[in-house]
Amino acid sequence: MKSNHQVTISTGTFIKAALIVLLMGFLWYIHEIVIIFFASLLLAALIEPFADWFSKKNIPRALSVLIVYVVLLTVVILVFLGLTPIITEQFAQVTSNANSFSVEIEQTFAKLQTFSVQHGLSQDISKTIQGIEGAISQTSQSLFSTVKGFFGGLVTGLVILVLTFYMVAEGEKMQRYFKSLAPVEYQPYLSELMKKMQIKIGAWLRGQLFLGFVIGLVSYIGLSLLNVRYALLLAVIAGLFEMVPYVGPIFSAIPAVMIAFTQSPTLGLIVLGLYVIIQQIENHLLVPKVMQKATGLNPIVSIIALLIGVKLGGIPGAFFAIPVAMMLTVLVEDLFVQQNRL
Repeated sequence: MKSNHQVTISTGTFIKAALIVLLMGFLWYIHEIVIIFFASLLLAALIEPFADWFSKKNIPRALSVLIVYVVLLTVVILVFLGLTPIITEQFAQVTSNANSFSVEIEQTFAKLQTFSVQHGLSQDISKTIQGIEGAISQTSQSLFSTVKGFFGGLVTGLVILVLTFYMVAEGEKMQRYFKSLAPVEYQPYLSELMKKMQIKIGAWLRGQLFLGFVIGLVSYIGLSLLNVRYALLLAVIAGLFEMVPYVGPIFSAIPAVMIAFTQSPTLGLIVLGLYVIIQQIENHLLVPKVMQKATGLNPIVSIIALLIGVKLGGIPGAFFAIPVAMMLTVLVEDLFVQQNRL
């Protein structure tokens, strides 16, 4: 006897699914605004502890945020006044010489290919050299265009600062508002969950910024001692891309090795070794000490998050992928804890 199984979907379920699809489409349509909002959220998590410290001194919340802003902006302005002219000049030189760099790299790899043929090296090595040449050329061009775009957007930066100010100054009111949207029995849980996310992301972001500063400084010292051209610009790139775990250091090494190769193949190999050594020191000495308060993500989860971030938003998506993954991890872990208690 045959039994007929029917799957019925209620109207309510269909409407909920349609609303979710529409919401995702709407968020994608305004993804630039979403990125600005999330950047403000990250900056708020970064400066929240400093604002809390001033608030404990009986200083009004808004004034506490302004004091933090003044201190941070003073430091940034002093750094920019000292470094921006040099970085701008070096970036302009790199941009204008991009074509000549490509030619020099092609000539260098052509010499290596000729050398491999003359000395009876395998054809596979010759093909590998050709592949590396093409990969470096394509990656370097996209990387320089990315860095060029990164230094723009002053209006966006101002919007982020304004949003961050209100997020920190009016943080408690915002939390109360979002909690009020949930049923009363879930409001304490949501408050605790938001606090966990804020603490974890803030600790991670402050640690990453410190690591970026250290890696940038060490890279500058090493590149300067090796007399690599545009050492300051390359060090800034190394510090910025430190914010992208796993693949960031690789991307930051590409322009440095490429520029060093245009000076000499030997120097290119030495610079490659320098970046490998810096990465090993970071992984085994700096990260365990600096990031001990921020529990790291599983490497597989991090890589998947980075791939999704790059796919959806390019380099900016890669920057935001890890914090989003951390928020989701906190949520999932907390849900499992709650389930085990039942």
